[in-house]
Amino acid sequence: MLELRNITKTFGDVVANNDVSIHVKKGSIHAIVGENGAGKSTIMRIAYGFYKADSGEIIVDGNTVSIRNPHDAIALGIGMVHQHFMLVDTMTVAENIILGAETGSAANLDIEKANADILALSNELRLGVNPKAFIEDLSVGQQQRVELLKALYRNAELLILDEPTAVLTPQEVEEFFGILRRMKEQGKTIIIITHKLEEVLAISDEVTVMRDGKSVGNVRTSETSAKDLARMIVGRDVLLRVEKTDAAAGHAALEVKDLSIKGKHDAAVNGVSFEVRSGEIVGIAGIEGNGQTELIEALAGLATSSAGKVYFEGKDITNLSPRRIKELGIAHIPEDRHKRGLLLNSDLAENSILGVHYRAPAANGAGFLDNAAIQKRAKEILENFDVRPPNVELPAKALSGGNQQKLIIGREFQLEPKLLLVSQPTRGVDIGAIEFIHRKLIALRDAGCAVLLVSAELEEVTALADRLLIISKGKIVGEVDPKITSPEEIGLMMTGS
Repeated sequence: MLELRNITKTFGDVVANNDVSIHVKKGSIHAIVGENGAGKSTIMRIAYGFYKADSGEIIVDGNTVSIRNPHDAIALGIGMVHQHFMLVDTMTVAENIILGAETGSAANLDIEKANADILALSNELRLGVNPKAFIEDLSVGQQQRVELLKALYRNAELLILDEPTAVLTPQEVEEFFGILRRMKEQGKTIIIITHKLEEVLAISDEVTVMRDGKSVGNVRTSETSAKDLARMIVGRDVLLRVEKTDAAAGHAALEVKDLSIKGKHDAAVNGVSFEVRSGEIVGIAGIEGNGQTELIEALAGLATSSAGKVYFEGKDITNLSPRRIKELGIAHIPEDRHKRGLLLNSDLAENSILGVHYRAPAANGAGFLDNAAIQKRAKEILENFDVRPPNVELPAKALSGGNQQKLIIGREFQLEPKLLLVSQPTRGVDIGAIEFIHRKLIALRDAGCAVLLVSAELEEVTALADRLLIISKGKIVGEVDPKITSPEEIGLMMTGS
């Protein structure tokens, strides 16, 4: 269905793809795996016309083609669903799907025909999507289905999916894989870019492994294992489980009492109470959209609580500003690294001082920035947290998602916090970086820091947490010991069953 032959692509001095060849069979599910910055997304964006290769050939259905932009790709039957969804929240499902491919005339948009066509397509694949629903009212999993429908509505025969399960719950992942299998049965070809090796083994027919901009192997999924793939990806054996001793929990560093936070329509968080002690990791598990985002943001000073109290080290910090909260020794790793974590157009040195730019060592006694100190700090973070490429002058947008994440984590760890609020620490992060981040979190806990962890990855939150709180509809519905509670039981609690 698709052959990429000897593709090379550079961005300035950075070689993103170096003579890469990939062969995708028709009617198959083909996984592409590799470290952050290995060139996976770049090569697929070349296939979709976002980028133009410096050299090499693209062959679709046996024909050598020129793909200058996404319009050319769509005309050839290629669709792409991006890691960060491209939907307009205030428009309906149907309006989003037909945007750029409208039915009827410019003077008379036939939205009813679009609704009917989209409903038929949704029913055919058992997607359960209502074309008249507004995007802002849909769960993340439903939005993912809208993105699929958008590509299928344009008659895509080849679908490229970039990190498609990064924001889905275990139950949603199972449903999503069922959809992909039904699409395969209909003759569609699917390419899936992912970091999750267990998903690669569950869904794909073949796997291409990329490292440092090159294709280093192509294997049949049935003939490999997670351990073998991890070794190919990183170039060494990788620990696929979290190793930690029992927590030596101390005093209550964070106390949350009857906290409520208003949402768009009703309470996002409703009368929540819990505590996090020094030297322990408390995890929060729940389906996204059940109040965990608002809870962490309120604790970090980015959202306002409507009732209840928050105490840190015995001091009332309810609704303090983010600066005051950070000054007390509370660090925050946000779930949305682009919206809350980085200034994408600023360089890595500038991003390394966000939140502490006004005080030493970033600023000198006269209130001016100390560029030598800032550069030194940034270089230490890049080295200690393996941020690639380690060039402090690069803009943050030039880094892959995983390296952006490592930069944020390094910046917050540099504060030597007493309490760490962390959301989705490894979203979109490769297998080697996941191992690295997990070790850093455990080391921080063992140094006496209290850690409050939110993760949509049930496997991650159960492996890292010493105690696990379950949140559903803005309420804590239970606390479990992650060592002895099954994922199925936790999943049922997450859905309020």
